[in-house]
Amino acid sequence: MRPCLLFVCLVLLLVSGCRQSAPPREVVVYVSVDQIHAEPVLKRFEQQTGIAVRAVYDVEAAKTTGLANRIVAERSRPQADLFWNGEFVQTLRLQAEGLLAPSSPASAASLPALMRDPQGMWFASGGRFRAILVNTAKLQPANRPSRIEDFLSPRWHGGDLAIALPLFGTSAAQAAALYATLGEQKAHDFYRDLSKRGVRVVDGNSVVRDLVAQGSAVAGFADSDDSCEAIASGAPVQLVLPDQDGPGTLLVPGTVAKLAGSPHPREADALIDFLLAPETEKMLIDSGFFQVSARPGGAVSPCLQGRTVKTMQVGLPQIAAELERSRLDLTAIFNR
Repeated sequence: MRPCLLFVCLVLLLVSGCRQSAPPREVVVYVSVDQIHAEPVLKRFEQQTGIAVRAVYDVEAAKTTGLANRIVAERSRPQADLFWNGEFVQTLRLQAEGLLAPSSPASAASLPALMRDPQGMWFASGGRFRAILVNTAKLQPANRPSRIEDFLSPRWHGGDLAIALPLFGTSAAQAAALYATLGEQKAHDFYRDLSKRGVRVVDGNSVVRDLVAQGSAVAGFADSDDSCEAIASGAPVQLVLPDQDGPGTLLVPGTVAKLAGSPHPREADALIDFLLAPETEKMLIDSGFFQVSARPGGAVSPCLQGRTVKTMQVGLPQIAAELERSRLDLTAIFNR
């Protein structure tokens, strides 16, 4: 090889070796949505965008609280870009602590005002709702409760009805929503009367589901996902939509939020936009994690057999603001 040509080749080789390739795009998300449902969604995002997703799942029973505590602990050195939460209470807690950052996803434009933060700090995506699950072998159609107040009716013996202890999870959120909409005294009286008439108070919504499915209880307050699971199992049960001739039932949406100090803000915005898309919401409804859309007229679970769900018109911050006060009151009522 001629000397000058050899020199040029060496220079080109050195220059190309010194060039630093752009780091691969990635996004870190803390996920409290069950991994079996969340993983296919995140894989589709990777395929469509080329952005690698590093998902951190918490397998503990109190996973949502655990992930929120981790975000708080990492306040001074944020590790994650966004929080994908299967509910909303811990998301609003992080907002109150100044740990969220605004985002402007295009796919959030179709969300109603109650399902998004006005400053863009969080957005709702899909949801479960509070239902009444009834045993069809025990109760004929004309004798089934259709409102939560029916649990106070003498038509049914108190011990034949079941609720989850309203101090945790969606049962606590339902209680806080009633305190927010009915007022403290009326909500207090409702739960006091439930306790007085001997309604069975159990450790969780899945226990209510099992009691009703087995016929040990004729009806109970339950979540829509538990109710649909019981129906799919072939149990003699029906999901009743509560208070459809009144205020509606409580929607418990999932939420997506960008974290303050996000290490990959552009990638975080892209994932938020993807998670809020109606197509992604439908994936989670089809998989059974959610049963309804956060959007009016959106997708619904086949479990509902085409029925639309009227939901309470109460803001998520209002519910979160009542949680502590209602929990203290209910702790006294149920002697816990």
